Amino acid sequence: MPGPGPTTLVIDSATDACSVALFAGDECLGGEYRLLGRGHAEALVPMIAALPGKGRADRIVVALGPGSFTGVRVGLAAARALALAWGSSLAGYPTLALIAAMAQAAEGTEPLTVVNTGGHGEWFVESFDAEGASTAPLASLRPEAAATTANEALVAGSQAERLVALRGFGRAVPLLPDARAFALLPASALSERIDPLYGRAPDAKIPGVRIGTQAA
Repeated sequence: MPGPGPTTLVIDSATDACSVALFAGDECLGGEYRLLGRGHAEALVPMIAALPGKGRADRIVVALGPGSFTGVRVGLAAARALALAWGSSLAGYPTLALIAAMAQAAEGTEPLTVVNTGGHGEWFVESFDAEGASTAPLASLRPEAAATTANEALVAGSQAERLVALRGFGRAVPLLPDARAFALLPASALSERIDPLYGRAPDAKIPGVRIGTQAA
């Protein structure tokens, strides 16, 4: 069971990976990471239920995207439902910000570009400074365009190796987000505005959905 003090349930189902974690402060009490590709809706709730105390927490933090259109929606729906049922507070974070924090923890605090698989052959691309703050707006780009705009030596994300190979320089850190690494995320990346961050226009436009702006 979770110990004393505020607890946080973290849900990240925005990419091919699906992960959950329960924290007390910065201490991870339990978590699970699965590389699913598909099937997040079926896997997510049982993964939460397997956490200490069945994942019940004072606060729920969820990945807002960008990533899979369905995966983003699955995570947000679960987070909102559990927050309502438990009376928990709710916050969100951009997926690429967590990848940036994970890469900087592994490689050192230096500027980097995060590049992840997008839709229709495009990549989600965003750059971050050494403190993990975004330095360029999130964009959905064709690989050739990403290679001409991403200049940081360090590149992380699911398409990091391809980007480095395409432009011919840099260090690639292949990563997908992991909720168990949530404590690495800068507090400035958290937002109380829980809207999906798709990164590109969905095939079917939905009123009120943010496209390329970072959570504020």
